[in-house]
Amino acid sequence: MTSTDKSTSNKTGQNARIAPQSLCDIVQKIDQGHLSPSSALDLCRERIEQWEPKIEAFTCLASDNILNTSISDGPLRGIGLAIKDVFDTADLPTQYHSPIYKDHQPASDAAIIALSKKAGCVPLGKTVTTEFAFFHPGPTRNPYNLAHTPGGSSSGSAAAVATGMAPLALGTQTGGSIIRPAAFCGVAGFKPSSGLLPTVGMKTFSWSLDTAGLFAKEVQDLAFATSALTNRHMTIKDSQPNMPTLGIARTHCWAEADEDYRTRFEDLLSSLSKFGFKLVDLPVTDEYIAAFHAHQSIQDFEAKQALAWEYQTHPEQLSDLLRQTLDFAHTIQPSDYDEARMIAELASQQLDESFEEIDALISLSAPGPAPKGLASTGSSIFNRTWTLFGLPCVNVPGLMSQDNLPLGIQIIGPYMQDHNSLTIAHLVERAIQRHLNRAG
Repeated sequence: MTSTDKSTSNKTGQNARIAPQSLCDIVQKIDQGHLSPSSALDLCRERIEQWEPKIEAFTCLASDNILNTSISDGPLRGIGLAIKDVFDTADLPTQYHSPIYKDHQPASDAAIIALSKKAGCVPLGKTVTTEFAFFHPGPTRNPYNLAHTPGGSSSGSAAAVATGMAPLALGTQTGGSIIRPAAFCGVAGFKPSSGLLPTVGMKTFSWSLDTAGLFAKEVQDLAFATSALTNRHMTIKDSQPNMPTLGIARTHCWAEADEDYRTRFEDLLSSLSKFGFKLVDLPVTDEYIAAFHAHQSIQDFEAKQALAWEYQTHPEQLSDLLRQTLDFAHTIQPSDYDEARMIAELASQQLDESFEEIDALISLSAPGPAPKGLASTGSSIFNRTWTLFGLPCVNVPGLMSQDNLPLGIQIIGPYMQDHNSLTIAHLVERAIQRHLNRAG
């Protein structure tokens, strides 16, 4: 497979052609002998040829030689994997969307890449990220409308899954870099509990916050992939569970959300209540607000250390925004950082008490649909605090805006309750379809 023509048409994507591949469907067909692993990869090739010139999701693509020799046994055999270009790969360049690392070739795979290959995944290529997974965007476009951002920093991974170029993709989240692009591109996204997936061999921005995660078509695809990668029980059964109690997380940023989005969220809550979900309004506490602001102090203080070499030796090759952020980060004192961590711990403990009465939180995944233009990847105000607390978060797709752009619903679970969080997200995903059918 070779790189495709990088044309940059500004025409709106045709939504009827957007067709993510279901990972679970592919696995089932392979297990039943109805599809070979190589044929599954051929479908990825075909989608890449169709979509990549429009979307520009990949920084590089795996050669035919790599694809043809990488198929191995495992629960994910034949599953094409798109890899965010912050993970080291021994057979593909890793450049972090920075000119400092142009043509950089690591000597080994990141831990999560090795685990993916062991499970049977075949790397399709590296996907576009923002610079060091911060803000400075790449060229990737939103499949639903090419004039809009796909979100960031896991831009290419979300777009690759949305268009069916890959049934599974790796991403990372430090603020909202999995949940937000998943919402903007209309796919399922999973930011696991901190530490569930290894970050060894991943370019660090903030070691306390960086979290590896996944993109797929549906929640059950995420659950199956997570189970295969971690050797934990994460798969979802369709047996009828007890209906969960959800805490409605209307944060202090609620007024900043798009009005149409908020209306659709409230309409969905009404349907969820009718479907048997128990809903509880949660107050916005001063501790939560303090933790929201503490996130930036923690992130920036750690970033100035994680990127110390780049800042000291190649400052002219950093984007203006990142260089200014690191300049400011040098004014953050260790005592400020320590206090921010204590604030975060206090707020996290307070939220743990709330989880004694509820099973998960439900909220918006972003302030609105994908913004127009490629200069910004959107805001993380509805994500960063949950990342700070290390909680499992799932973007549930299905809702659409009045302009026919995807809107995500976010499920946030207690720490290390990832399986239960995925199960609840799956229930919400099915409920959204019922909700839309009723409305239609």
